[in-house]
Amino acid sequence: MTTTSTAVPKSGGGARVRVQRFGTFLSGMVMPNIPAFIAWGIITAFFIQTGWTPNGLLGGFGTTNGVANTGLVGPIITWLIPLLIAAQGGRMVYGIRGAVVGTVMTMGVIVGSLGTTMILGAMICGPLGAYLIKQLDRLWENKIKAGFEMLVNNFSAGILGFGLAMVGFFWLSPIFSWIATILGDGVKFLVNAHLLPLASVFIEPAKVVFLNNAINHGVLDQLGAQQVQQTGKSILFLLEANPGPGVGLLIAFMLFGVGVARATAPGAIIIQFFGGIHEIYFPYVLSKPILLLAVIAGGATGVATNVAFQSGLVAPASPGSIFAVILETSKDSYVGVILSVVLSAAVSFFITAVILRASRKRDLAAEAAGAEDALVTAVAQNAANKGRESRVGDLLGTGTGTGTGTATASKIQSIVFACDAGMGSSAMGATVLRNKIKKAGIEGVTVVNKAIANLTDDVDIVITQEQLTERAKQKTPSAEHYSVDNFMSSSKYDEVVAEVQARNS
Repeated sequence: MTTTSTAVPKSGGGARVRVQRFGTFLSGMVMPNIPAFIAWGIITAFFIQTGWTPNGLLGGFGTTNGVANTGLVGPIITWLIPLLIAAQGGRMVYGIRGAVVGTVMTMGVIVGSLGTTMILGAMICGPLGAYLIKQLDRLWENKIKAGFEMLVNNFSAGILGFGLAMVGFFWLSPIFSWIATILGDGVKFLVNAHLLPLASVFIEPAKVVFLNNAINHGVLDQLGAQQVQQTGKSILFLLEANPGPGVGLLIAFMLFGVGVARATAPGAIIIQFFGGIHEIYFPYVLSKPILLLAVIAGGATGVATNVAFQSGLVAPASPGSIFAVILETSKDSYVGVILSVVLSAAVSFFITAVILRASRKRDLAAEAAGAEDALVTAVAQNAANKGRESRVGDLLGTGTGTGTGTATASKIQSIVFACDAGMGSSAMGATVLRNKIKKAGIEGVTVVNKAIANLTDDVDIVITQEQLTERAKQKTPSAEHYSVDNFMSSSKYDEVVAEVQARNS
């Protein structure tokens, strides 16, 4: 069962690709633990002294029976979240053994730097500890006498964990604390000098070419969490998550665009603004790169508004949906946050509209002459920029793809979309196929998205981007595998639906 498609351009090598991969790895550590950030944000919003329902026992202020209250806010961000991130990072590198050793190493860093949120330390020590135990295991791989495997494995990991915890406590914790202080002072300088809106000059273009994750998850999340501990909110969580610039641009395309761009913009607005998938608007920018000016100006307007109103969120808004933004808004920040979204959308809309109106005649002439639609080309470029699968083509109805699968006689009950992080693109793909299966009247079939590292060999169909298929087959050799070129073929999913119908009937 095969189909062919137009090849999607490959992304170039060099520093950009390395930063993309680094950002993807960071996302893979952080994104599965976003629910913990959200839970912490809700607890913070309600129970700190400036919260909705201040409670010293839960918020960590005041005393109970003469003993200072510890609360939940401090321990969750100081201990739980860094350890969760470290465990996930270790698991991505070397399974459960990597998770254990990486978490022990991170514990040394956390205890050695109490008072400083060690999210950055967890992102480094979790994978590093896992990598070291992986290399240690290779030293005596296939050399352990039968019956001694458990003894050697447990004590080697335990002794290495002990050593790494000491390294983290005495040597690494001062370094990470120093880095956190420097970064925090840099943000304070930008705020005090009223220069924070200039961050949009870097963040908005970085989003479009997928270079933002390293900054967002590696730096802004940690600094934002520290600000929440100090003031109960942080503007840093809104630097990248504000949906205003994107929705303003898409509204302009809906009113003044031509061809596929105008036809797909209304659906893209819903996905971007309410679903929080900002990637959906990247091809519109790539179709006319000058539109970077629109999203930069919109983003800077939103940041300036939040600076003026001293508004912020209590936790990361992920995905960047308006619902997530409102739910994570600090009690005293609703006016500023809502205005920041509205004003950033208005500025982005105005600039985009001017640019589209200025080039409208030329775009219509190109369309009449039968030239390839700029958005279709931009979707392919978007996939190349990402360097891995992108569901944007499917969601906009512009994609083609390649898939292979080997049918078996068994009934299909579970389908998994798998990518590096198990979020974002694979989630969008799972949603598209889930809706198609529902419309076909098929029942009893689950469609979910997972990280490849979390796959188990108990599923019926696994759908991956073709560069990831071999890795997926190693995790799920019993499953039927479909390779989709950059996840850009809605027609391929029609074939999957037909296969499910045939097998299940």
